[in-house]
Amino acid sequence: MYEDKTLVCNECGAEFVFTAGEQEFYAEKGFQNEPKKCKACRDKRKNATRETREMFTAVCAECGGEAKIPFQPTSDRPVYCSECFAKRKAQ
Repeated sequence: MYEDKTLVCNECGAEFVFTAGEQEFYAEKGFQNEPKKCKACRDKRKNATRETREMFTAVCAECGGEAKIPFQPTSDRPVYCSECFAKRKAQ
């Protein structure tokens, strides 16, 4: 029913494919208009409005390495680096 279409991005002028699956999704959601921007430009716009998270540095309670975390560490709870956290979660 649907066929892939090649569209031109309004922002950067690059060609991008509006796939048959995307067209079917748009139809299911009731969207009337085709996309005007390529994925890269949509992502750039979405990320421009997103606030950057403040990251804090702490010492990993398991390996002693540096851990970057998105919250202010407190002394009453252990903090783990990404690798140690993943190991603990898998156990």
